[in-house]
Amino acid sequence: MNISSAIFDRSAPDLDSCPDESLPEFAFIGRSNVGKSSLLNLLAGKDNLARVSPVPGFTKLINIFTMNQTWRLVDLPGYGFAQVARENRTLFNRAVNDYLKHRPNLCCVFALLDSGLLPQAIDLDFVEWLTRNSVPFVIVFTKTDRGTPEAVAANIAAFTARIAGWFEKLPEIFQCSSTTGQGRSDLLGVIGATLDAGPAEEPEPTPPTAPLPPEVQPPFSLRVRSGSEQEKNARGKRRLKSARPW
Repeated sequence: MNISSAIFDRSAPDLDSCPDESLPEFAFIGRSNVGKSSLLNLLAGKDNLARVSPVPGFTKLINIFTMNQTWRLVDLPGYGFAQVARENRTLFNRAVNDYLKHRPNLCCVFALLDSGLLPQAIDLDFVEWLTRNSVPFVIVFTKTDRGTPEAVAANIAAFTARIAGWFEKLPEIFQCSSTTGQGRSDLLGVIGATLDAGPAEEPEPTPPTAPLPPEVQPPFSLRVRSGSEQEKNARGKRRLKSARPW
């Protein structure tokens, strides 16, 4: 896939402020300081698409960019930062929760993890949350240029070993570096293949799941929807999906 245009659309404080649902969207999220902004600039081929800040947690809104006039790249606030006041952090989390769970044109989430670190509890919790809520996602290990290939491979193996029991088949896993350009074509390939495939069939509603015990609560505090709420949300997604032009 070639990126011919990347245009900033808006910064949305909540789901209701996001643009219409006519274009497919691909969202990027990770723990603060994971290298998200640098990766987004690499994908777009622009040095200043997403602002790179030395302060973790700089992204505080849902930033949306229209790519090639046919799809959207969504820059979600990072999780796990400490510089934000508690009341604002709650608001950010609610906005991200609503977007991930209720945005019908969200095609895939790119969950970014630092390849230089052993498995982090907050990353494991977030991947578990995506899995439990049936959010489509792939895993991207960033900053692969900063460690030896052996250390990167060991950290990736340790993380996949921790999550292997949650899946019949592991999600796709990629490695990238905004410094060397590694992984750019692979990630754009995921987006291109998804766009070429068109919208997926709506899955059948899944039965409600029990909430996590306190020690493994996800980074976003959520209430598990009841069965009736899940069915209502699924019906709403089907109605919206039928109107999509892609």
